[in-house]
Amino acid sequence: MSCTKQVENNHRLKTVLVVDDNPDVRSLLVELLELKNFQVVGTGRNGNDAVTLYGKLKPDITLLDVVMPDTDGLYALDHIREMNSDAAVIMITTDLSQDTAKRLEDLRATAVVYKPFDINDLVKIIHDIESAAHAGQIKFFN
Repeated sequence: MSCTKQVENNHRLKTVLVVDDNPDVRSLLVELLELKNFQVVGTGRNGNDAVTLYGKLKPDITLLDVVMPDTDGLYALDHIREMNSDAAVIMITTDLSQDTAKRLEDLRATAVVYKPFDINDLVKIIHDIESAAHAGQIKFFN
């Protein structure tokens, strides 16, 4: 019985914050991440939500849409970086512009995933981020 508890402690569910203005995308991400054994601790719909929830919840991973009304993901990434320069923030976007890619690089996004994407690819990216071999390098995936 104590072996089982030790295994459970070593394999703590990774906590995830999901922020996207599209409620269908948010719900789908939450459902799929939970099926893949992640603990979604919060959801938001804009950059302000992301900053507030990140500060309150301190998730292991933040999934953040770039293009959102009111305050966008770039705003949120900038403010999350001020709170924690090492935060794992995966940016999700349909914006393929060079300007956005440059801003994401300047703000040190942990990874950038282009929509549409496969949930298994996203899970692999999260696991890659956890690996020390990928520390400090921004990764773009499409």
